[in-house]
Amino acid sequence: MKFLSDFIRLFFPRACCICGMPLVESEHQICSACLLDLPEVPSSLGEDNFVERRLRGRIPVQNATALYVFRQQSGTQQVLHQIKYQGNEELAVMMGESLGLHLAASHLFDTVDVIIPVPLHRRKQRRRGYNQSQMLCDGIAYTFPRPVMVGNLVRIRYTETQTLKNRQQRLDNMKDVFAVGDVEALRGKHVLLVDDVITTGATFEACWMALKHVEGITISVAALAVTGDT
Repeated sequence: MKFLSDFIRLFFPRACCICGMPLVESEHQICSACLLDLPEVPSSLGEDNFVERRLRGRIPVQNATALYVFRQQSGTQQVLHQIKYQGNEELAVMMGESLGLHLAASHLFDTVDVIIPVPLHRRKQRRRGYNQSQMLCDGIAYTFPRPVMVGNLVRIRYTETQTLKNRQQRLDNMKDVFAVGDVEALRGKHVLLVDDVITTGATFEACWMALKHVEGITISVAALAVTGDT
């Protein structure tokens, strides 16, 4: 089997999804240099961190965090593009594992009961083949062991892409998008909502509008990346 693996690597070398350079044996998806070069969010944990400020006054989050800063033409942008549009599920799970380690190390998220990925509309998920946020959650659960709940928070209205919309347009676009199926399953729970990237926070806000009617629910949020200057 090792001979076969060596043969495959010889003619089909694994390459870094950011810079395209060949990966060494111990590297997966991203080379060590590019991984170290990904811009981390400074002071991304604790009270008054950058992500919490982004959501302040809109969502009563217990804790909020993101791992990397999203900038145009950055490694973070390439990672998100691979996860979202290139079908790289393995990369999504791997990055989720990193996010899970980040959550576990902080201890601020220790009381989380369940992880919920921001859902895609079934039409968009059918076209894409998977929900990238769910893949992130699967990775998170490896290193931050919590059950991942899929199918209870659902997207009931199809929305066009948010990419070119301003903050108000994003908020308008996300009105009445989500609904909760089994309210009892979330009663009194501390829920960690997970998405790939936070831009204006409109998506998390729309999730909260559906979840806020659940008695005793507590919300925390986490994302792989957040846009803007930190």
